[in-house]
Formats: sequence, C-alpha cells, structure tokens
Amino acid sequence: MDRLEIEPYTPELRETWDEFVEQSNNGTLFHKRSFLSYHPPDRFIDDSLLFYKKGRLLAVLPAARRHGDDEKILVSHPGASFGSFVTRRDLSLRDAMRLVQALIRYARERHYGGLDITLPPIIYQHRPSQYIDFALFRAGFQYRKREVSSVVPLPSDPAQVMPMLSPESRRNVRRAQKLGVQVRLSDDYETFYAILQRNLKLRHNVIPTHSLEELKTLAARFPELIHLFAAYVEEQMVAGIVMFHAHARSTLAFYISHREEFQRYRAVNLLFYEVFKRCIEQGFAYLDFGLFTVNMEPNWGLARFKESFGAQGVFRDSMVLRWT
Repeated sequence: MDRLEIEPYTPELRETWDEFVEQSNNGTLFHKRSFLSYHPPDRFIDDSLLFYKKGRLLAVLPAARRHGDDEKILVSHPGASFGSFVTRRDLSLRDAMRLVQALIRYARERHYGGLDITLPPIIYQHRPSQYIDFALFRAGFQYRKREVSSVVPLPSDPAQVMPMLSPESRRNVRRAQKLGVQVRLSDDYETFYAILQRNLKLRHNVIPTHSLEELKTLAARFPELIHLFAAYVEEQMVAGIVMFHAHARSTLAFYISHREEFQRYRAVNLLFYEVFKRCIEQGFAYLDFGLFTVNMEPNWGLARFKESFGAQGVFRDSMVLRWT
C-alpha cells in the first residue's frame, strides 16, 4: 500500500488547515485551528498532523498527547468535543486504510503507547461514509466507549416543527406563549453562565466545560457560528441555550440551562421550538442535543426530555489501539 507523507502542524499552516476543514466532508468548528487555539498554549502538548498523497492534502488530524497521564497516548484532540480524521469528500476506502496505517506508523516511530480516537456522529458529514471507522477496526482498534447523542432531524418547513413535538411538549410551548415568555438572541453570557453554573453544581456537582471568559472569547471569535438564545419573563432571563453551528448541515446545543424557580413557565420548551424554526430557516438538517449517556450509562430522564422534541440516538464513538 502506498505510503502517505505526514507533516506535523505548525502555526504557519493554520490557514491551509482551516481552508481544508471548510472544504472537507466532515470537518466541524471543533476541528478548526481558529477554534482550538482558544486553549492556552501550555494546556496540551499538541501533535496535530497533515496527511499528503502525492503532494495533495488528503486529511488532517487534530491531536495531542493525553494530559496528566504517565502513559504516552496520542489522542484526537482532547480540547474538542470530537476529532478523528477530517477528510476530502471523495475519500476512497483504500485511502482511508492508508491514513490509519500512516497514523499508526507515526505514533510507533515517536514512541507513543497507543492511540485514542473520538469520531464525530455521522450527521457531521456531507456524504455519509464510515470508511474511517472500518479502517480503524480493521487495524485492530477497539471501541473504548459508544456514547449516544440525541439528534433531531429537522423538517424543511418551520410550520412542521409543532407537529413533530410530543403532545406534552406542544402543551408546554403553548403554556409558555400564553404566560408571555419571550425568546431572543442575547449577548448576556454573564447572566446565562450564572444560571448554568448553579444548575450543573446542583444537579451533577460539575463545572461547565468552558470558563466564562473562554465562552465569551469563542462567541466573539465566531459571531456567525456561536449564539446564545435566551428566554425572558418580564425582562428577567430564566433559561438559555448556547448553539454551536458546528457544520453546514448540523448544529449542536452545547449548553442548555434554566432557573428551577421559573419551571412553571416552561421556557425551555419554547426556546427549542423557536431555535428549531430558526435553524430550519438557516438551512440546517440536524440539531444535535448532545449526549444523554455518560460512560454508556443512560440518563433516562434526559433521554425522555430530548425524545419529546423528536430526538433519536446516534453513536459518538471512541476507539483505541494500544501496543504497550
């Protein structure tokens, strides 16, 4: 099998990298260097790679050495929700096999003890293809975990949003409308973040993935791709959703939170009803609600809530290969 040339990423290649991601089959916001660079330089030991076939860029892989681990493992970038190879739209099965073999060879030559790859759900592709999944499996990779992400296939007409909701969700949307809840875009990330912090602490005893400053930095860096939709009762924010428009076809509800004391207003239901309509108008085919499993354990209440909006599950897989 023909060998591919590999070039480690350097900042001088940022424009080449991001242009390739824009034109790729499966590149997302999370694969862009302009996104990954919000992390402080000392947070990860970056080892991202560009793969060439006869001088033509075939794929890129955002990657880093796993942080805080004695074992030297190369991970598809830990600073992103998902990673894996970003490939051309015309990737062949043979080239997928070449990419995986080239990556294994590179990692062995640099004395890594293994590889850990997290693949985006299949909705983040222009042309559905699981060549990379197959090539990883054929090379000896095993599933480390198979999480389930809730995905809503969006109809083509905003008028079709209400019928796709469950009867209970439709009632809740109408209740919110009757009680005067207002939904609009907002740049008040400080208020939303306070709501989010409180909810995550009370419900899961965890903190948000991003600090407030990081979230504001990303929103400022990608004003067309990251939006806060907020619900208000008498000008008081009671709920919010931060959307990451990760791909031309698919958008991700990255943060969802509300004030428990305003639960009777059913603001989250109205928020999603309005966000669905807005996303359809912008041409999105899917809305990713995010995971409702943690280490493959379902959160049944979260699953029911998301299913009430028409969501179904797709895999977000992580695959590993070790030789030490």
